[in-house]
Amino acid sequence: MNGSGPFFLLKSKLGFILVWLAASSVTLAAGSLIHRRSFAFLVIFLRGGRALKSCEPKGKLAEELCLRTHFSLVSCLSCTVLGMQSFVLITFAVKFVVVSSGGCFSNLLLLLGRSKPLQIWDKEVVNGQIKRPHDEDIQSSVLEIAGSNVQSTYITCPADPAATLGIKLPFLVMIVKNMKKYFTFEIQVLDDKNVRRRFRASNYQSMTRVKPFICTMPLRLEDGWNNIQLNLTDLTRRAYGTNYVETLRVQVHANCRLRRIYFSDRLYSEEELPPEFKLYLPMQKV
Repeated sequence: MNGSGPFFLLKSKLGFILVWLAASSVTLAAGSLIHRRSFAFLVIFLRGGRALKSCEPKGKLAEELCLRTHFSLVSCLSCTVLGMQSFVLITFAVKFVVVSSGGCFSNLLLLLGRSKPLQIWDKEVVNGQIKRPHDEDIQSSVLEIAGSNVQSTYITCPADPAATLGIKLPFLVMIVKNMKKYFTFEIQVLDDKNVRRRFRASNYQSMTRVKPFICTMPLRLEDGWNNIQLNLTDLTRRAYGTNYVETLRVQVHANCRLRRIYFSDRLYSEEELPPEFKLYLPMQKV
């Protein structure tokens, strides 16, 4: 991308200060109109953006995301400055990279009222369907992938077959509902030998098999919603004796319901997670 415009301003300290001052003026005047229940994600632009270096996507996908969210206002930040509380609107160029207090996350899929949750994904459907039903268990919209053949119905990210995610965060978390049918997903990573490896987990496989370029593993799901957590650093070391460098691609096949897919720098307890990363189950009436 060129070095002009709002995106360039945000890359400098001066640009950040100017945006902050402008946003503060607007939001103080219209503070009563701003929704106060924000997720309060802190995007750190000081120090030249070095805080985002470890979790920023690389390559064509990063440029595509920057272009798509060039002017989007995505966070309402409640902060205290000189003892006065104000609301600041931050324009965040790469919207699936989030730095919260004490953690770093990369969103791939989020179902929270968004009209296009598969904006950076591609999909393949043969004798199946991909839809957004309302799930009764969590009383919310989800993404459902259903098909008679798990291999021929799936979603994949990034959408461009030649692109890669370039996400270096080592933990993958998927919030998935067990549909009591065959289900599989696959993660492609790059190791320090510059070799692309694939990890495929399936609920119809009974044992682990390691081949030079693919490791297939059994997946056990509980009834209802499951929080699947993969330590990609540990998997790469155990299977191939090499070191995990980055994730290149994520592919999720039928049959399942999805609420969220994200990467993180470590595993977080439910109390540590930002609100929109949690799965809220309705309280049962006694």
